[in-house]
Amino acid sequence: MDDRPIGPAQKQIEMTMRHRAPWVEAARIFGRDKAGMLGMSLLLMLVFASVAAPVLAPYDPIQTNMAGTLLPPSRHHLMGTDQLGRDILSRVLYGGRLSLPVGVIAVCVGVLGGVLLGLPAGYYGGWIDTGSMRAVDVMLAMPSILLALLVMAITGPGLYNVMLAIGASQIPSYARVIRGCVLSARENVYVEAARAMGASSARLMVRHLLPNVIAPVIVLATLGVSTSILWAAAFSFLGLGAQPPSIEWGDMINLGRNYLSIGWWITFFPGMAMVLAVLALNLAGDALREAFDPRLKSI
Repeated sequence: MDDRPIGPAQKQIEMTMRHRAPWVEAARIFGRDKAGMLGMSLLLMLVFASVAAPVLAPYDPIQTNMAGTLLPPSRHHLMGTDQLGRDILSRVLYGGRLSLPVGVIAVCVGVLGGVLLGLPAGYYGGWIDTGSMRAVDVMLAMPSILLALLVMAITGPGLYNVMLAIGASQIPSYARVIRGCVLSARENVYVEAARAMGASSARLMVRHLLPNVIAPVIVLATLGVSTSILWAAAFSFLGLGAQPPSIEWGDMINLGRNYLSIGWWITFFPGMAMVLAVLALNLAGDALREAFDPRLKSI
């Protein structure tokens, strides 16, 4: 055993390494997960294709061509055309510009609401905890999809209202997770040390507690994006989401459902784009969950 004294510089280096170790270790474990890397690569490809849609799309996605309706996949139209002669490939590329951000924004709404409810509840306890959790219990008593439909009934149809509705329905899940993590983290020594140094409650929650409980929230949010994309597509399928001329994968499936027998490609290709997006997010989310809690690998 080496009993040599440790200098101040070495102490600082070791403290920095200990502070960064959980995130560095999580990144290392994630990088070794082949399924997670596959999901992340696939997700990045979908995001790139959507962002570069104006360059990659071979045709105008909203330009109709009644002389070329319901054309099957061919060299000129790789995914065929729909009932109005619009190129499916172009519409799928542009549809990702709405479908992918919808899931992310909806999850951000849910996480923000969960932080506002769960963080004070876990830190203060008492009547704040009781009141916040009873409100969460009321929301949990209703199935998430019905809660989202209730919000849609109040706000009306539209893509932004869909994001709000889906995000509001996910608030209880994030609030519960954040509250549970804060209840455990507030007993740590660094919280007591910050309180002894005169840190206010707001600073303790935002500066010390929130960064240390955010890891499980990131994992839950990654998995929640895929669910949000599916829900947004469901609302668009019902005519409550994106409104023409906006292009969204769920709305494309809705428009093509009456032509399944003669134009299967109208619904197949946007459906496959949605399947790939959800699969990529689930693979990346599972890898993140194992990276932040390696004990799951042994289960």
